Amino acid sequence: MTRIGIVGSEGRMGLALAEAVADAGLDLAGGVDQGGDCARLADSSDVLVDFSSPLALEGNLHAAVGAGIPILVGTTGLEERHHTAIDAAARVIPVLQTGNTALGVTLLAHLVKEAASRLGPEWDIEILEMHHRMKVDAPSGTALLLGQAAADGRGIDLASHSERGRDGQTGARKEGAIGFASLRGGTVAGEHSVILAGEHERLTLSHSAEDRMIFARGAVKAAQWLVDKTSGRYGMQDVLGL
Repeated sequence: MTRIGIVGSEGRMGLALAEAVADAGLDLAGGVDQGGDCARLADSSDVLVDFSSPLALEGNLHAAVGAGIPILVGTTGLEERHHTAIDAAARVIPVLQTGNTALGVTLLAHLVKEAASRLGPEWDIEILEMHHRMKVDAPSGTALLLGQAAADGRGIDLASHSERGRDGQTGARKEGAIGFASLRGGTVAGEHSVILAGEHERLTLSHSAEDRMIFARGAVKAAQWLVDKTSGRYGMQDVLGL
């Protein structure tokens, strides 16, 4: 039976993960939160699932590498240095990093990439997301995941084509840009829409998260899938075979 260790066990996702592990009939190896001993947890686990914070990520990767076990990284708000650390760990162990573990979002990203690749740059792409009032990063990890899917579909670099936080006299929208807008309020688990706006027509691809458990169940499924994989960097699209 797969033993899953939860990093960030006292947070919203950590508690949902513990419930999802029990629902799947798997073994909860334990959990750690801020100040906990991740290395000890790794030694007693078959796979780690990390939904803690960017500040803890490098230490958590080190613990997984030290124990020789896979790790799923669902923490958002990552910077380039975090991705560099993930790449380094992935040369030794299997690492699955994603901005969203919901299976529906994984399929949505696939559809966004396909649409962006088939519709030319004259179709403007805007990504709108809304989350609960307590979320601390923006755009959301999921919005960035969808933006990356759109950029991949068009064969462009997301960072140099992003438009965020428009305010004041911004000038006309640049052709080929991928825009992001973030809303915060209430207890919204997650709402994402990708709008492709052309001349006199508009296509909207969207996903609504009605319960945090969809992320937890997707993470547990992905963690099980990751256990017997070779070293390397993976995404949720690999879990669904996309």
